[in-house]
Amino acid sequence: MRKSVFAAAIVLASAAAFAQAPKETTWKKITISDKFYAEGAYYADFNKDGKMDVVIGPWWYEGPDFTKKHVVYKPTGKLAEGSYDPNGYSDNFLTFAYDFNGDGFPDVLVYGHPGTAAIVYLNPGANVDGEWKKISAFPSADNESQGLADIDGTGKPQGLFHTAGFLGYARPDYTDATKQWTFVPITKKGLWARYTHGYGYGDINGDGKVDIIESAGWRENPGKQLAEGETWAFHKLKFANNGAQMLVYDVDGDGLNDVITAWECHGNGIVWWKQVRDAKGEISFVENTIIDPKTGEGVGPTAGVKFSQAHAMDLVDVDGDGLKDVVTGKRWWAHGPKGDVDPMADPVLYWFQLKRNPDKSVSWIPHLVDKESGVGTQVAAHDLNGDGIADFVVGNKRGCFVFLSQKP
Repeated sequence: MRKSVFAAAIVLASAAAFAQAPKETTWKKITISDKFYAEGAYYADFNKDGKMDVVIGPWWYEGPDFTKKHVVYKPTGKLAEGSYDPNGYSDNFLTFAYDFNGDGFPDVLVYGHPGTAAIVYLNPGANVDGEWKKISAFPSADNESQGLADIDGTGKPQGLFHTAGFLGYARPDYTDATKQWTFVPITKKGLWARYTHGYGYGDINGDGKVDIIESAGWRENPGKQLAEGETWAFHKLKFANNGAQMLVYDVDGDGLNDVITAWECHGNGIVWWKQVRDAKGEISFVENTIIDPKTGEGVGPTAGVKFSQAHAMDLVDVDGDGLKDVVTGKRWWAHGPKGDVDPMADPVLYWFQLKRNPDKSVSWIPHLVDKESGVGTQVAAHDLNGDGIADFVVGNKRGCFVFLSQKP
């Protein structure tokens, strides 16, 4: 059974086994910019020099210090004037990196404002300041947590989003990166609007195939090409009111994959759903609270933690104990200074350490990374500085930040 939401074979997943992080580990905050460039950011070794770089908005920044920048695409509109207005939105909600044309250099995928095109920018290779060729991969990608994942088991990723009312995934043509992606609908039309929230992916039923999770339930991968009009089987369960990135992982180590999600990504709550099976093998889930959906306050080991709007999550083994931890925080000003829940509260960034207890219960131990950045519609975790400990990348309305692990 797959026990991670991420496919280890692809760059977009951070599945490396990290070394043991000392308890004294802290994170050095690098402020790349205090301007609003994008609400997502990512990482890759774009110039193939052996050092991880970061891409935020229209620029990528060379590691390890992230000061030297290069253009991916020409900034336009408000960004051409220096910054988007944090009262509004950017044209870059999520960013991923993958080598779509197979030339050995990571390319950049940008999901813009929901309902706009998914764009791939092809890396010019050894000419680091060369032009990145712009490819309109798909004309309209809805949602605010679109993904890039190996849904069909080919070993290469597909785009995860909904479009024109259909939920599904889009296959790139890996023989010709300039061609438009082919969308594979898995549902009937009509349940998904432009701003419908929440996706996840992972093997729920243990059959070795990647299922798709949404706020209202999970959809079972049939493992075959569907005939026209056929859909994936839907298993209804309200995992969230409005999820964002919904994580699939065997939280308690019982061999069954569970679901971790924000309850309301514009409000309060983080929960995890324990998968259980009856004598007939029928699947159901039991809700467990990390941050209370009513109050926004932590419960049990997370008591004392209070924040809203966990609009981005990533899953990574931060402390090197073999268990994956959750990186998340508060999205700041999702709808301006008067929108949503507690818009003016500290924009915190946390990692929640997973602990499995002898009585088969689990605990989530909170670790505050920063209280002046938060998350955007994306947060990315990966070992950027090569010390064996996960680092974090944030792009949002507060600016662009890298948090590098610091051993004592």
